[in-house]
Amino acid sequence: MIRLDDRLSAIAALVRTDRRICDVGTDHALLPCRLCELGAEHIIASDINEGPLAAARANVEKYGFGDRISLVLSDGLKNVPPCDDIIVSGMGGELIADIVAGCSFVSADTRFILQPMTKAEVLRRYLYSAGFEIILENGAFSGSKAYTVMLVGYTGEKRIIDSGFAYFGKNTDPRYTAKVNSQLRKLAHGDPALLDIIREEQK
Repeated sequence: MIRLDDRLSAIAALVRTDRRICDVGTDHALLPCRLCELGAEHIIASDINEGPLAAARANVEKYGFGDRISLVLSDGLKNVPPCDDIIVSGMGGELIADIVAGCSFVSADTRFILQPMTKAEVLRRYLYSAGFEIILENGAFSGSKAYTVMLVGYTGEKRIIDSGFAYFGKNTDPRYTAKVNSQLRKLAHGDPALLDIIREEQK
């Protein structure tokens, strides 16, 4: 069995393995390989650079999933055919927003599993302004660092979200809340109003 770290495991838990899947920026392709172990029939593993695709190819061959994982050289989703579940993780929120914005095959059944390393507030603001909705968010952890994993769908209803939701979203994990509170305290040196959206520390 392929063992994923907590962050990648949290992503895998939100993927529908009976759908067409794409992992954008796949890097080593361990996540697609694990999804195959979980029952996925076909996955597109894409990356913008040949180097990561070579590492991905080595793992796909190592684990014997060459017939179920297609490797695609692509800038975001530009060379990716229509998929149902699209994973975009391990990047900054601004870049993830650009990749989602470039998706040409969004429907009511499309799901995005997004895991921003930074600027989650920028990503949330973009999603709602473009007609997407965060269905749920879960905590994800790598060592001592806390992240969020978003399950996102398309509604077509464009909305402006407030700053509190932009920073915290639907993630109520106390470790993630503590991280965001710390971030807000630092940012408040330039914008004291941000102190008003700090959430009470959860015990």
